[in-house]
Amino acid sequence: MDLHRKAKVSGVRMHTHEAAQNTLMGLTKQYLSYVPAGNFNIIASTGCNVVFLSLEGQDGRFVGAAACEDVVVWDLRLGEKALVLPGDKHQVTCLAACPDKQHLAVGYRDGSVKVFNLKTGENTTVFSGHRADITCLVYDTEGHRLVSGSKDTDIILWDVVAETGLHRLIGHKDSVTQITFMNQQNVLVSSSKDTLVKFWDLDTAHCFKTLVGHRSEVWGLCLMKEDKYLVTGCSDSELRVWDLQFKDTTNDNIENIDKLVTVDTETEKEGFLAEDQEEATDDTCPLRCIKYGSLLRSGRGRVVTLTSDPTAQVMACHGTENTVEVFHFLSDDAARIKVKKRIRKARKKTSGSETQPSEVPEPEAKLQLKDEVQRISVIKAGGKVKSVTVVMGKGYEIRVAVTLNSNEVELFTIEGFNKDSEFHCLRRITSQGHHSAVRAVAFSSDYLAMVSASLEAVKVWNRPSLACLRTVETGYVLSVCFVPGDRHILAGMKDGRMLIIDIAAGDILEEIPAHTKELWSLAIIPDLRGCVTGGGDATVKFWQFELIEDQANNSKAKVLSALHTRTLKLEESVLAVKVSPNNSLIAVALLDSTVKIFFVDTLKFFISLYGHKLPVLCLDISYDSTLIVTGSADRNVKIWGMDFGDCHRSLFAHDDSITAIQFVPKTHHFFTCGKDGRVKQWDADSFDKILTLQAHHGEAWSLAVSPNGQYVVSSGSDNVLRFFERTQEPLVLEDEQEEEREREDEAALATGEDSVVPGQGNLNLPSKKTVGSERAAEQLLECLEVCQEYREQLLEHSQMSKSSKKPPPPPAIMTAYKVSTPDDFLLETLARIRTSDLEETLLILPFTSVCDLLTSLPPLLSRGHQTELLCKVVVFLLKIYHGPIVGNQTLLPVIVKLKKLMFSTVNDVRDMVGYNLQGLRYLQRDLEAREGVQLFRDATLQRKDREKKRKKRDRNLKRAIMTL
Repeated sequence: MDLHRKAKVSGVRMHTHEAAQNTLMGLTKQYLSYVPAGNFNIIASTGCNVVFLSLEGQDGRFVGAAACEDVVVWDLRLGEKALVLPGDKHQVTCLAACPDKQHLAVGYRDGSVKVFNLKTGENTTVFSGHRADITCLVYDTEGHRLVSGSKDTDIILWDVVAETGLHRLIGHKDSVTQITFMNQQNVLVSSSKDTLVKFWDLDTAHCFKTLVGHRSEVWGLCLMKEDKYLVTGCSDSELRVWDLQFKDTTNDNIENIDKLVTVDTETEKEGFLAEDQEEATDDTCPLRCIKYGSLLRSGRGRVVTLTSDPTAQVMACHGTENTVEVFHFLSDDAARIKVKKRIRKARKKTSGSETQPSEVPEPEAKLQLKDEVQRISVIKAGGKVKSVTVVMGKGYEIRVAVTLNSNEVELFTIEGFNKDSEFHCLRRITSQGHHSAVRAVAFSSDYLAMVSASLEAVKVWNRPSLACLRTVETGYVLSVCFVPGDRHILAGMKDGRMLIIDIAAGDILEEIPAHTKELWSLAIIPDLRGCVTGGGDATVKFWQFELIEDQANNSKAKVLSALHTRTLKLEESVLAVKVSPNNSLIAVALLDSTVKIFFVDTLKFFISLYGHKLPVLCLDISYDSTLIVTGSADRNVKIWGMDFGDCHRSLFAHDDSITAIQFVPKTHHFFTCGKDGRVKQWDADSFDKILTLQAHHGEAWSLAVSPNGQYVVSSGSDNVLRFFERTQEPLVLEDEQEEEREREDEAALATGEDSVVPGQGNLNLPSKKTVGSERAAEQLLECLEVCQEYREQLLEHSQMSKSSKKPPPPPAIMTAYKVSTPDDFLLETLARIRTSDLEETLLILPFTSVCDLLTSLPPLLSRGHQTELLCKVVVFLLKIYHGPIVGNQTLLPVIVKLKKLMFSTVNDVRDMVGYNLQGLRYLQRDLEAREGVQLFRDATLQRKDREKKRKKRDRNLKRAIMTL
């Protein structure tokens, strides 16, 4: 009987397979492309900082957080996304808000930096100079300069206005952890994992001082109180405070007196250590760093983030725990009042003691660290803190936003600086995503909803809007699926239970002890009347859906339940199960690297599929029950025939274990995903790889294909659910393979190559060679060649008789650029080169093309258009190729002509700018005279006046102390 049934099933399947082959015979195989259609579930990535942003003129309401390769601006008042800044394919590693409150700088893992406009959401500038992850980004006070630090140990200073690099600062021996500008001086301060803090003079682009007072990695630093103090954080629980003093050459004696007065080795309590010591330094160094004291943190472990608010009055830091500590640096007046109170209190204490007055030491009148720093209450977050940002608003309200390791954002606030007041949580964004990695996803039968399961909950998502509809706290879920009717969900737990969840109520209807170990796989039976489960206890169980009375609520309404009908016992743990669409066979993947197929009705053994070297983690059966595909931890996908169990083809699919596999309905195409983070589509008939989607940064754990084959959703360890949609654009395999090779070449180029010019060595330019610069160089070379050929044609035409035909038409590429002359074509090509890629583009050009370009520039300069661009090109080429150009006698007349033209052009531009400046000043004076109000005040002059008065007051005080 069994042999007869086996032959009958095999015959039917062979007939079906031949019919499918005959249908496809003679037709051209055509595929449709899948494209990303949205990301969801991610709130804030853990590998990037969070920053406060100003939108709609409101501060402290919006925060920017990384969401893998995108940046999401969250409205903390509404708990919704206010803006999404899309990225390409690399993860965001650092954010920096511009002081003009209109731009946001974003650093990526490939070393590039992009500047976005917060009003339009457009990418305005791209800087490419680093060869590794961006670790820190900082704007200067005006927002005109941007500095970036990276894991490649380099620091690059960028000019945001000119969209070009200024300097590459080389000196650190390990990753740069933090950088900051000094407001009073044109100085940059940087810290690194090489235990050093360096001070860079940006006028000369050199390091003029190195602080070596740390014995472990310096993880963070910040400048407080108008660059008066430098606070550094290391791997211990101590925050070191350094007093920064720039030498005044006219008052060396006063500075020596200051050194004598501030020496104090007394150890203070209450978390403050006063331990002044001066770093060994050269007398010629203009900066002295004196260790003013230390702030003791309550947390353990290293400092992760050390940041301050824009006013440099409030400082926040956190370690590897769930606490954030906030410190307030008092103003000088408030510190003096605190000193007076301390002296008064000490005198009262000594006056009441029995000690002789001559033996009582006089309390010190000088400022100490505990007088200038006030510790505010500690913030206790809901999980491990990964990043923090702080801002101080009106009425001394402090707001602190933190991102947690559990994919959450929390906002804390406190009113004033009272010791009794404590931080309280004002807002929390938690429901928009899972708090752990998503391990399973599934589509509903009408493909309007999706379900995802993680280590702590099950969430239901709306497919059109990608919004979260329901959240059910469950526990560690390994597998999930919709029950026919889409009103309930089945969830397989790590402890072996099977949960029945009511979507409308958001509650768990029943917890069924299905297995004694992990419930690895769930599959709905094709007749839609039950399901099959496979567990780590080496059993496969069949369940039948039924409606029972709700005994828990004593209601007559019936609820869904599952009745255990049959059990199939095996020798090894079951990792995956699947029932064939014709409901005749069931395939079971076992821990012994085999797949066994049984008859559904009798549960008798039919065939065994063996060939994988490691356990099969996933499998699926085609819609016509003729093919079965298996994905294994050995990184291979095998395509088998269901009739005889023969292996049609073995494909090396991924670079790591294959975690999920599923057929596209009504086709022999299937999707796979693996721990290499990629999602791939394959053709089971021709064994071709159709497309590759770089889906996740890390492992991809599961995927699901909608019942109509239009949508695909995948989940991974990066906390992102990625949604793909099928388009009507046909896909050609050769073109897809070519694009994949180009992506590999771009990835190889992204590792970075030094810009080398023959005879020049390493130039250490701020930029690096990119794909954009190479394409621009190719276009410029093509332009020079086309211009040369067209000029020769025009010259031949001019030498012919007057009765000749019309002049030759311009080449097609010039017509595409909407120009008619070679000069216009060259100018348009140069103008289309991205400013940040201009230098690298010119470096790629061979010297012969450089000579041709210089020869073509004088006519362009004489026009007066794009003078800044042309002058920049000439100056850079002369700086790089100075020796070869000067030694070339044919280029000397061209250089002399360029010099004259550039001088006259620059003078004209300077005169125009001066004329406009004087006109604006006249309008300003006229408006001020009519309105009686001063429109603009020079803040720098006022600050200098305050500094002079303070220094004079300090000198008088020091002289008085020395006299006493």
